[in-house]
Amino acid sequence: MDNQAEVREFLTSRRAKITPEKAGLPAGPRRRVPGLRRSEVAALADVSVEYYAKLERGNLAGVSPAVLEVVARALQLDDAERAHLMNLAQAADGSDALTRPRRRRTKDQWKAHRSLQWTLDAVTAGPAFVGNGRMDLLAANQLARAFYADVYGNPQNQANLARFNFLDPTSRRFYPDWDLAADVAVAILRTEAGRNPHDKDLHDLVGELSTCSDAFRTRWGAHNVRHHGTGTKRFHHQAVGDLTLAYEGLEMAAEHGLTLTIYTAEPGSASEESLRLLASWAATPQTPAPQSSD
Repeated sequence: MDNQAEVREFLTSRRAKITPEKAGLPAGPRRRVPGLRRSEVAALADVSVEYYAKLERGNLAGVSPAVLEVVARALQLDDAERAHLMNLAQAADGSDALTRPRRRRTKDQWKAHRSLQWTLDAVTAGPAFVGNGRMDLLAANQLARAFYADVYGNPQNQANLARFNFLDPTSRRFYPDWDLAADVAVAILRTEAGRNPHDKDLHDLVGELSTCSDAFRTRWGAHNVRHHGTGTKRFHHQAVGDLTLAYEGLEMAAEHGLTLTIYTAEPGSASEESLRLLASWAATPQTPAPQSSD
């Protein structure tokens, strides 16, 4: 990906989101641009207009962390956006080459070692799976495979949640809050692009989704990023109906760039009972799927 274009579009999009009121500045008459002017960001960051304009043209090479920090504060970046800016600056310097793995294994090259699969299989209360920043499902317990039956069931998804979200119509039933799920998926991919700008598989995935999905292409152009470690999501499973599940994502120290995610339901809730029903169905796949009462 073109680092200068990424920097330019990211900084421009963040500047457009900050109104003068949010920045504590007078709005003034005859504003021609959404959000702040470049001169206003420069003043808030205590740098010259010419210097900030150079940054916004995409020239981050050699910029100190201190300057990046004051720009981040001026643009009111959240933690994920600040980390993304730092990653873009590392890529501009070429310093990311010192920290990223020399070889990034593709999904087909990676295989869960036995103890990891044993760990996943030991989780019986909820779906547990290992994924990467491209949203590939790399390894899963039995309940996760049953939970993501729609994803695994369509070979065109290639066990990838982003493809499922944007290219498989079934996703609109699986995700009741489809727009939110779509926003999150793109933000995860955009964050990964900042961390690993030389990942060819990610480039290919983004190109495929941009070509095939207007919804993806529009969201990709927004340059939104996010950390995706914990939260709650709603689902509608074909077999057991509505589920509200909490999730925790744990970065794997032994596998750089991979995350172990576990879904669980509130104890005593209808979703917990639905997970038990799904687990029973998954354990006896020869039986017909239970039908949701919805």
